Amino acid sequence: MTPAAAAGRLDRVPAPALFLLAGFSQYFGAALAVGLYTSLPAPTVAWGRGLAGALVLLAIVRPWRVSWTRRELVQSGVFGSVLLGMNLMFYVAIGLLPLGAAVAIEFIGPVLVAAWGGRSARHRFAIALATFGVLCISLVGLDWGGQRSTAELAWGVVAALAAGALWGTYMVLGGRIVRARSGIQSLTAGLAAGSVVYAPVGLVAAGVTGTMAHLADPGLIGILLGVGLLSTVLPYTLDQVTMKRLGTAMFALLNALLPVSATVIGVIMLRQLPTWGEVLGIVAVSAAVAISARRGTPSPRVRTPE
Repeated sequence: MTPAAAAGRLDRVPAPALFLLAGFSQYFGAALAVGLYTSLPAPTVAWGRGLAGALVLLAIVRPWRVSWTRRELVQSGVFGSVLLGMNLMFYVAIGLLPLGAAVAIEFIGPVLVAAWGGRSARHRFAIALATFGVLCISLVGLDWGGQRSTAELAWGVVAALAAGALWGTYMVLGGRIVRARSGIQSLTAGLAAGSVVYAPVGLVAAGVTGTMAHLADPGLIGILLGVGLLSTVLPYTLDQVTMKRLGTAMFALLNALLPVSATVIGVIMLRQLPTWGEVLGIVAVSAAVAISARRGTPSPRVRTPE
C-alpha cells in the first residue's frame, strides 16, 4: 500500500490523534535504537536506520518511475544528506542524554526557524524561552556528577544542538522542495542519496569499534528495519494526512507536545526519570514551540523522521 492510499483510509481518524501517534512512533523507534548501542555505535545505527527506511520507501514509492531534473536530484540529495546528518547527531545525543532532554534541546532549531524574521515581542519571547529551557536542561537538569563523565554529557548537549541546527536547515530545505515536487518522492530519493553519502561514516564507526560483524546479524537487521519503519515510514505516512487537515495554531500546539511525548517514552522504555531541572526545561521549550508559530502564516510543516 502506498502512503497516499494509506492516507486515504486514515481520513476519518482525528488529525490530532494521528499526529500524536506519529510522534510516539518516532520516539518509540528512537528508544529501540538506543537498545542497539550495546552492539553497534550510534553513527552506525543512525546510518543503518536511514538505509532501512530508504529501502522500504524505494520499494513502495519507486521514484524512478517519474522524471527528475538534475536540479531536483541535487536538491533531494542535499536534503537527504542534511536529514541523515541530523539523525546521526540526534542518535549520538540520545546515547549520552535522556531522550526527553535531547529532544527538547534539539527543538531550539525549529523554534528559531519558526520565529525567524518575526519582529514581535512574541517571537523574541519564544526564542528567549527556548534558550532558557535548553540552559535549564543543560546546566541544572543533567546529572553532571553521575555515571556519565562531564565530557560525555557536554558532547551529548553539543550533538543535540547540532541536530537542532540541522533540523532547522532540513525544515527550510524541505519546505522549498515540497512546493516543487511530491514530498514523499523527495524524501525517498533524499534518504537513498544520504544513505550512500553516510555509508563510510557508518561502516568506519563499526570498524573502529570492532562491531562490523554485528551488521550481519539477522536480529539486528530486523530491529534496524523496525526502527526505520517506526521512525520514518509510519510518521511520514500519517503526516500526509495531518499536515493537510491541521491549522497553524493546532499544529504548533501539537508540536509542543513532542518533547513531552519523548519524555514519556524515555520513562516507559528506557527508565529515564527526569529531574526537576529537565522537567522545567522541557516545559519551557514546549511553551516556546507553541508560541513561536506566526499568526496568519503556515508553520514549517516538515516533520523530522528521527
